[in-house]
Amino acid sequence: MPENSASVQDIDHVAARLVACLPALTRALDRQVGQDCPHPRPPEAQLALMRHVEAHDGVTVRATAEALLMKPNNVSALVTQLTEQGLLERRQDPADRRVAHLHLTPTARQELAEVERLMGAHLGRALRALTDGELDALGSALGALAALNEHLHPRH
Repeated sequence: MPENSASVQDIDHVAARLVACLPALTRALDRQVGQDCPHPRPPEAQLALMRHVEAHDGVTVRATAEALLMKPNNVSALVTQLTEQGLLERRQDPADRRVAHLHLTPTARQELAEVERLMGAHLGRALRALTDGELDALGSALGALAALNEHLHPRH
């Protein structure tokens, strides 16, 4: 594990600021996207599941739960909701009928692409309003945020 020279107080300060800032950013982006979305914007948990299935077509509920750090029964409930909405297909594994593989429907792909496009547009507008220094600082922080994300995910 890499060592750093930051004091406990510095780390606590950064942690507190991230805890306050990250959810606020997410809420602001969600609100803006929700206002512009031509269809009801799925809740974040459903979006996370759809993004994961898009990236891992045919994934199982159990593998999805592990990747999203969720309980399998919660993922199963989300799968049921998305299946009922016509956004997800659950296909039985031919070798083990207890296992289902998840696939996005074409409608889900379109809706997910629209939400992602709107998020990118809103975030892009906000980023263009920043100073060069602020934008450079955010760009420099991306690698550190990715590393932080890795440290927050348990190893399987």
